[in-house]
Amino acid sequence: MTNGRVKGAQFERTIANMCHDSLGFEAKRDLEQYRSGDRGDLIGVPGWVIECKRYASGHSYREEWWAQVTKAADAAMCEPVLIYKFDRQPIRCVVFLSAINPDFWGKADTATISFETWCMIVREGLTDEDRRTNEHGRVPQPIVNGHGSA
Repeated sequence: MTNGRVKGAQFERTIANMCHDSLGFEAKRDLEQYRSGDRGDLIGVPGWVIECKRYASGHSYREEWWAQVTKAADAAMCEPVLIYKFDRQPIRCVVFLSAINPDFWGKADTATISFETWCMIVREGLTDEDRRTNEHGRVPQPIVNGHGSA
């Protein structure tokens, strides 16, 4: 039987390496996450709070996972991304739809995308000032109890 904490930590390291390979950022595990509840799993990708979840079975993410990362992203004034994987399934990423289309800013709508698509969004956002900030000069959605508000 695999220790869940070890499995989760290994997945975080895998995603950190993938971020480095795909984006060039030195993403690393945020060890402060164990002391403070409002932090993501990985740090080092500018403008993003990354939460990683690795489970044996399932077909979609759990709402509490999304609530966890949106709370941390709101505290950090960054965009949230939930990166999850179930055994024998591809890695999936959940983002606010506004990360893809800024017209959805302030809405709770989400999109589930591939890791490669998320990397494309990150790369595009680094060169598009309008997508990195809103009229208040910050990236995140307004979050209330883990859900965007209009």
